[in-house]
Amino acid sequence: MFSDAEEENLENYLKRASDIYYGLSAREVRKFAFEYAVALNIKFPERWKDMQMAGAEWFTKFLKRHKTLSLRKPEATSISRASSFNKTNVNAFFDNLKTVLDRLQVGPGDIWNMDETGVTTVQTPDRVIARRGCKQIGKLVSAERGKLVTLAVAVSATGNTVPPFFVFPRVNFRAHFLNGAPAGSEGDANPTGWMKAEQFLKFVKHFVSHVKPSKERPVVLLLDNHDSHLSIAALDYCKENGVTVLSFPPHCSHKLQPLDRSVFGPLKTYVNRACDAWITNHPGQTMTIYDLPGIVNTSLNSAATPANIKAGFLATGIFPYNRDVFPDEEFLSSYVTDRPAPATCTAASNYSNGNVKHDESAGPDPPRIHSPEPGPSRIRPAEADSSSSTSLTPELVRPFPKAADRKGTANATRKKSTAILTDTPVKAALQDKQKLTQVTKGKTHQKGSKRRLFNKAARDSKKKQIVRKIQKDCSDENGGETFCLVCMDRYSKSVAGEIWVQCTQCRMWAHEKCTAGVSWGYICPNCKSDVSDEDF
Repeated sequence: MFSDAEEENLENYLKRASDIYYGLSAREVRKFAFEYAVALNIKFPERWKDMQMAGAEWFTKFLKRHKTLSLRKPEATSISRASSFNKTNVNAFFDNLKTVLDRLQVGPGDIWNMDETGVTTVQTPDRVIARRGCKQIGKLVSAERGKLVTLAVAVSATGNTVPPFFVFPRVNFRAHFLNGAPAGSEGDANPTGWMKAEQFLKFVKHFVSHVKPSKERPVVLLLDNHDSHLSIAALDYCKENGVTVLSFPPHCSHKLQPLDRSVFGPLKTYVNRACDAWITNHPGQTMTIYDLPGIVNTSLNSAATPANIKAGFLATGIFPYNRDVFPDEEFLSSYVTDRPAPATCTAASNYSNGNVKHDESAGPDPPRIHSPEPGPSRIRPAEADSSSSTSLTPELVRPFPKAADRKGTANATRKKSTAILTDTPVKAALQDKQKLTQVTKGKTHQKGSKRRLFNKAARDSKKKQIVRKIQKDCSDENGGETFCLVCMDRYSKSVAGEIWVQCTQCRMWAHEKCTAGVSWGYICPNCKSDVSDEDF
């Protein structure tokens, strides 16, 4: 159908689309092949025109002819993660890392990485051997929804580890929570089970007690810029004890963090296996969060080996220091959102300013091609006749997606970036920002409290008015001698605040307690029996 050059262009296009995380599915490839054939004005089967796509047989043979292509299931990747990992952010991180290493002159044993991961009481079962042809098989787990315990781990570039720190989903922490945990482990409690500023300060103290840094023997601690890690109290404690804290760029830890690259993946696998073994050894029992420390004890030793830890630091270029560890192909995921900053924006001067100036060393931006709606009518046959197969590339038929130009909005100043958090200017900017946030939250909470109090007072006032009206109607009827339709007690003997309800049919009254709690739309038994007799 297509010439060798045209099929090669189509193959390169599909590879490029996959590299920028906008790969085409099998059905989209068939549709695109039809559009490409129409644009090239070549002959194709009539059924292609009827289906508006290439046939399944052509697609199968196309994959057989091009062994470098295969149908794969992609991993879901957020736009933030794909766009944040770019040369500008990575170069900024390695600039900060080089500044810290040159300033402190530390060795690999003093370069540490800290991160958290979640461990739950419901594991992902491993594959099992089962009967062939069976539609569905099962594997027992502890519950339908598990409870999460946060596990904080710190490792050094020489392969050493600090005993883990646990955060349990409880209000108060008890020492027996750590039964079976690795020796030297510490923990704390938080109702959500997540790491917050209070727990991070306790982890920092736990870290310092084991690593024993000082101003004469400083260490570097690498971590992500989660809000819990931006605690001023924790950063002050780190600075006092010789710990320099350097943060990764946002949404880049999957590439730059050693723990994510080589430790947490095996840890999840070993934890799932240990949970499967626990379910097998405790039939009929439910796993609790107090069983997780023992499971982590056996799993962490197998995952956080010196070889795995060193491989993580090597793969990220942190140690040995290598800022060129990532080839250009690694940054293709940010192609769609790679465009220069607005001309009115200025470069970031502190941690709170996230406007990033275009990296001139990376070369000019790729040509901007705005993609119109897909369809075979995009290129007219006359244009196709005048174009050869070499000049009419698939990208001209269906251009790669490209984001619109950036806008210089006020929200751009709120973005985070890599920074040396313990440096005084950065820490001062963080402190000012947190104070402003606390003041804003206080005002919002105060307004919300006043609004809730006003609404509650209005509801109580309206309810009292309705009660007074009902009581007035009862006391006015028959000279105050109204009787309850159910228990026949007099209204004059009612308890203070007791509510009476009126029947919507006969307009007679009864105690609310005698109506089984029905306050509105009440129909007494007499009226119900009358309606039933008429129907009968």
